[in-house]
Amino acid sequence: QVQLVESGGGLVEAGGSLRLSCAASGRTFSNKAMGWFRQAPGKEGEFVAAISWPGRFTYYADSVKGRFTISRDNAENAVYLQMNSLKPEDTAVYYCAARSSGRISYDDDEYDYWGQGTQVTVSS
Repeated sequence: QVQLVESGGGLVEAGGSLRLSCAASGRTFSNKAMGWFRQAPGKEGEFVAAISWPGRFTYYADSVKGRFTISRDNAENAVYLQMNSLKPEDTAVYYCAARSSGRISYDDDEYDYWGQGTQVTVSS
């Protein structure tokens, strides 16, 4: 098992920034691609960003490209999501996920481990 714990969410004004963190523990963090997903109230969950193992490749949803940056620190067993130029439509619960493959995926069905989520609220 891999346990994932997100942190860094909160309330921010439109145009502001937040940095989400995801700490992994349990089974090895290595050889696992990581992803961020989000779910807004009344909407289906959506892919946000993903990073391969050990971190050479990244992939973003069009809605966040150029504003969000995913990164990982393999020595610290952590993955981050830097979110800039936030918009009210970015409001959602953000989830960190890990898959038992080093390759990127935007499909939530391909992720095996999930965190509990952290709330991000962007006011207009």
